[in-house]
Amino acid sequence: MLYSDLKGRKLVDTTSADTVGKVDGFLLDPSTRSVVALEFKKTDNGSVVAWSDLTAVGADAVTIGGASVVVDPDERLADLATKDGTVLKKRVLSDAGEDLGSVHDIDLDPESGALLELIVGEKKHRTSVAGSRLLGVGSYAVVVKAE
Repeated sequence: MLYSDLKGRKLVDTTSADTVGKVDGFLLDPSTRSVVALEFKKTDNGSVVAWSDLTAVGADAVTIGGASVVVDPDERLADLATKDGTVLKKRVLSDAGEDLGSVHDIDLDPESGALLELIVGEKKHRTSVAGSRLLGVGSYAVVVKAE
């Protein structure tokens, strides 16, 4: 599932059938190569939900089993939410020094949150970089293993 398809999707509490917020971002942990939380806007309780607290990521909504899982980010998640932790629009460099373009989108597994691919480049020249190649994310670039 592409993040661009997930952005803006409603967060629905299955216990009350209420819309709690809308997907506004994601927190990617480079060490596990997975999305560990989704960020939301327009919530009363907080701004993130840990991936493990999601009930489902469906075609029309993201569901949770109760609004109490929407929280403010803890220290670990707050570190991932900084400019250094974001990947969208960042340059992608291989560990051999090759500039592969900028991250346009990510493809993630809707069940586990695993990073499947980084979608890199401009519209006419998009390529994908396997998520398994991700080495790190910094303030300047996303670094991946060279092919």
